[in-house]
Amino acid sequence: MSGFLAVLVVVLIFVVIFQISKASEYVSILKGEKNARSQSNRINGFLLIAFLILGLIGVWWCNDLLKDKILGEAASDHGEGIDQMIYVTLAITGIVFVATQILLFWFSFKYQEKEGRKAFYYPHNNKLELLWTAVPAIVLTVLVAFGIRHWYRITSDAPKDAMVVEITGKQFNWLIRYPGKDGLMGRKNFHLINEINNPVGQDWEDNLNKDDFMATEMHLVVGKPVKLIIGSRDVIHDVGLPHFRLKMDAVPGIPTTLWFTPKFTTKQMKEKTGNPDFVYEISCDQMCGVGHYSMKANIIVETQEEFDAWYAKQKSQYDIAHADDAPAAPATEAKPAADSTAAKKVVAEAKH
Repeated sequence: MSGFLAVLVVVLIFVVIFQISKASEYVSILKGEKNARSQSNRINGFLLIAFLILGLIGVWWCNDLLKDKILGEAASDHGEGIDQMIYVTLAITGIVFVATQILLFWFSFKYQEKEGRKAFYYPHNNKLELLWTAVPAIVLTVLVAFGIRHWYRITSDAPKDAMVVEITGKQFNWLIRYPGKDGLMGRKNFHLINEINNPVGQDWEDNLNKDDFMATEMHLVVGKPVKLIIGSRDVIHDVGLPHFRLKMDAVPGIPTTLWFTPKFTTKQMKEKTGNPDFVYEISCDQMCGVGHYSMKANIIVETQEEFDAWYAKQKSQYDIAHADDAPAAPATEAKPAADSTAAKKVVAEAKH
């Protein structure tokens, strides 16, 4: 019912606009084309000024309403730099936006058609063209340089003490692999992929694979650098880490990497956001098929003690894949039957 009313309201609005336009045509015929055009210009000029004022108020109101309420504070050290770069970019482009919009709407009002006014023809000015070409080019070059600086930081070599986590995208979920106690990942071969017990194609002939394990969610240690090794099994995906302000393409056959240091545990973020259900999320930021919207996983940022307790409970993927190959437990020997004479004696005593 509410949908029908909404459609009805929209139709009525279009009917009213159509009737007003027809009435304006009749008025212009009665007053004459010149007077009607002059009156229309005055109305449009005032409407443009009203739109400018209301529009700028709306921009400021939306910014004040939504600032720091969508994602909150950056939860990684790299994210702080990304936020700072965004603020600088918004400040520069915001100043240009406000200035140009004010000039655009004010000029439309001030220089509207009037009796006896003739348009000024201004075809060329080398200094002006040089100014509005060179200044934006310099500013954009500086902004791009800041962006490249942050990009190189994110994709540079991770610290030597960084933990390593592999994340592989497939339609439509994420496969997360951790190295065992040796800290080294075993090699993979896509020919060996098995959906049941070998989802990333680990080569069991490589001893480094014997202690690697898979996880359904990513566990990280607060304050400890982590290097992500990113790949894909099928199409191009994208590891999106919005709370950490990071993202990186997952490309089939071409591993990509990034590293960062989490600043807050999941528990701390629940307190900061006031949301008891808060969770760090891994999203897919590249359209990858019909199930793209559902492709996500969770990240748990915790203390070293909590991580160690979780880590100790994990079972290697090798053991899971070879569970059926384990030798059967030896059968227990049957106890000899009790002496029949003794049994008869017990039965007789029970009857008495």
